[in-house]
Amino acid sequence: MRAAVVFFSGSSNDRIGDLARALAKGMERQGHTVDVIDGARDSGARLTVHQYVAVGASPVGTFGGKVPEAVKTFLAAAGSVAGKKCYAFIPKATFGAAKTLAALMKCMEGEGMFLKNSDILRSPAEAEEIGRRLRMS
Repeated sequence: MRAAVVFFSGSSNDRIGDLARALAKGMERQGHTVDVIDGARDSGARLTVHQYVAVGASPVGTFGGKVPEAVKTFLAAAGSVAGKKCYAFIPKATFGAAKTLAALMKCMEGEGMFLKNSDILRSPAEAEEIGRRLRMS
């Protein structure tokens, strides 16, 4: 299966990229082909050829609860994403982690994506383990 892990960073010193790469590594251990996409930099990337999409975003603002505006913009321009099975993840934050995850899930579902799982990830090791266990079919 071909999968994509798309991440959106809130700042330059963010952990979301490390979590995304670790998640992709775990998914690859299941035998899948995984593309890691920086949603902020690769704004022209298409997700049409991927059967499964994982989307991660860092909280925006001091108290979280919001995701970068680039998430909605990217998903709207990424080709046919409606009906795709997907996974949402965010890094552990001091404030507003659950609210941020809910905002990300709402954004993904607004594009017609079929959300199968979601998590608040604490470390790259946890992300890799989840990637190895993720039911993608």
